[in-house]
Amino acid sequence: MQGNNKRSFARWQMAAAVAGSLVAMASAAHAQSQQPSNEGAGQGGPTIGTQRLPSLAPPPGPQQWSITFSGQYTTRRGETAGALPSAEVNYQATPDLLLHFYQPFAFDKLSGGPTHYGPGDTELGVRYRFIQPDDASLRPAVSFYPLVDLPTGSKSENLGTGDTHVFLPLWIAKTFGDWTPYGGGGYWINPGTNNKNWWFFDAGVERRLTDNFAVSGEVFHATSSKVGLKDATGVNFGGTYDLTVNHHLLFSVGTGIQNHDETNQFSAFAGYQLTF
Repeated sequence: MQGNNKRSFARWQMAAAVAGSLVAMASAAHAQSQQPSNEGAGQGGPTIGTQRLPSLAPPPGPQQWSITFSGQYTTRRGETAGALPSAEVNYQATPDLLLHFYQPFAFDKLSGGPTHYGPGDTELGVRYRFIQPDDASLRPAVSFYPLVDLPTGSKSENLGTGDTHVFLPLWIAKTFGDWTPYGGGGYWINPGTNNKNWWFFDAGVERRLTDNFAVSGEVFHATSSKVGLKDATGVNFGGTYDLTVNHHLLFSVGTGIQNHDETNQFSAFAGYQLTF
């Protein structure tokens, strides 16, 4: 497998991750409030091997920060990649505005080659919720969540892409009792030799089983991001367990269902989250 294709793989992997963990944060928010709310939001357990993004709802009450430490792993034919550890910090500046920072320490191994390890690309984001959910109607929460990925990882060691990438998504979610369906997607601006701009979509549902435990499932699709790289469709199943109001465990596993061997034979994620 060529290194250039790996960098596209990493870019797709991160997008799937982006679609992955909005629900995990929604569950953390639930632990703080101890009751379901239509502000809970989607993207369940980190998808294709990653953490990360917060829910469409802000953390309730005085808790303005979340810090997540995690590990992620994905394998496909000829390559294994992921991050261990990763650190994510989110700050709820206002009820509708969240600031996001994510830094992985990435690893990558091509079949027959050495394992490379070091800082990956740095991610910055701003989430703005411009439509509030309405308990008296079907109106969901809707957020715009642009992300910028900076080329801080080594391109020669396949730990970064060597270019700045921008993701422009919309996310929606609506809670009905213990159920939270969610979905969305957006457009990746993807510069680089033989790269293509591409689309990413995700839809799923979270089910709260107890006050401190929730599970989720989702399906996602990513169009090709590079010449010679195939489209990817996959599924993920995950959950969150709230140890206390401030301490949370996050996990997920997933696999590809379209171009399985070339995109995602198996992925896994586990994380610890502190909210305060």
